[in-house]
Amino acid sequence: MSDRDLFLAYGALMAGALVPIYHGSFASLPPSKAPKSKAIKDAADASDSDVDDDEDQEGLHTETLTSEEAWMFPVLGSAVLLSMYLVFKYVDKKYVDLVLGAYFGVVGGLAVWKTFGAIAKGVLGKAIWNNFTSYKLRVNRSAGASKQGSNVKTRSQSKKDKEGEEIFVGRLSILQLPLLALSGIIVGLYLWTRHWALSNILALSLSHNAISLMALDSFRTGSIMLGGLFLYDIFWVFGTDVMVSVARGFDGPIKIVWPKNFVQGVWEIASGAPQPKWQLTMLGLGDIVIPGIFIALALRFDLQQHRAQNPTSRTRTHFARPYFVACLTAYILGLSTTMGVMHFFQAAQPALLYLSPACVGAILGTSLVKGEFSKVWNWTDESDEEREKREKEEKKEK
Repeated sequence: MSDRDLFLAYGALMAGALVPIYHGSFASLPPSKAPKSKAIKDAADASDSDVDDDEDQEGLHTETLTSEEAWMFPVLGSAVLLSMYLVFKYVDKKYVDLVLGAYFGVVGGLAVWKTFGAIAKGVLGKAIWNNFTSYKLRVNRSAGASKQGSNVKTRSQSKKDKEGEEIFVGRLSILQLPLLALSGIIVGLYLWTRHWALSNILALSLSHNAISLMALDSFRTGSIMLGGLFLYDIFWVFGTDVMVSVARGFDGPIKIVWPKNFVQGVWEIASGAPQPKWQLTMLGLGDIVIPGIFIALALRFDLQQHRAQNPTSRTRTHFARPYFVACLTAYILGLSTTMGVMHFFQAAQPALLYLSPACVGAILGTSLVKGEFSKVWNWTDESDEEREKREKEEKKEK
């Protein structure tokens, strides 16, 4: 096996990690707030052409992680990892693969469908996409399950109570139906063949969706989580064989993989030889998603600073991104270091050993250089509505 093939594999894993992080970070950005006056709207429309309609964000509900929950992340992760290890050790592997295959088939299929929809919309453009017929979907919780409140209610409140609490709103474009069929075909082929390339499609889609839908509420929370997982990774990789055994034993989309003998294998296939035995190197989804949601937080911070300085701007793409660039660059350097050490010592490495300090250090260093340390580390990621409500309450208290 040549160094050329190994470096090709490392490059493929690096690209496989960066694509969902980059696009998932932008997908996590909050929708553009509608201007309150016609004058501001005209100014916004004149300055920004990449404005999202409110309907584009319907159905997008993020799960926000707080500092209290961040402390428990390594504990829960350890419990899940050890449980999977014991299951693989004492239960017949074919039954485990059957159950987990069915689970990841459903979840992965939905993730692939959503990702394909985002790709199609990006390729066609929002104007063309919106010209196709779409159907609005709404899911309400039953009225009986809603909380009891005051007896004095407005007409709209009474209607809402009658219908039940709205828990999901979305739009289904007619173009998404063939994409659903394509996603089903990919999942079916994966479950039948277990081919590494199809597994990567599911894994990358799961990563993209996790980064776009999971959120941290502050850099403090992110630092707590990355610090805890820094120790978690060291213990389970260097202290035991649990993590490596689970990663290698579970044939599912919980990692992205690439053959270390890719060029040789392709040459054998082209020469008419039997299917080669791929020698795979891997990168766990945790090493993509966990730093990814921290990097996405940096991008949301950059956007909020831009909107604070430019109240009429409604852009979600054209703004200065110093913290995002610094954190993404640190991730690239950290992952490169992981691969370099792994290549030199020929042994598995806990990627978060390098990625956690790199990402946190990038935010820390950038905030110190820009003289914004206190501002950055006391910042909380809030929606525009939450921020306005808090500011009003603070004014009342004064």
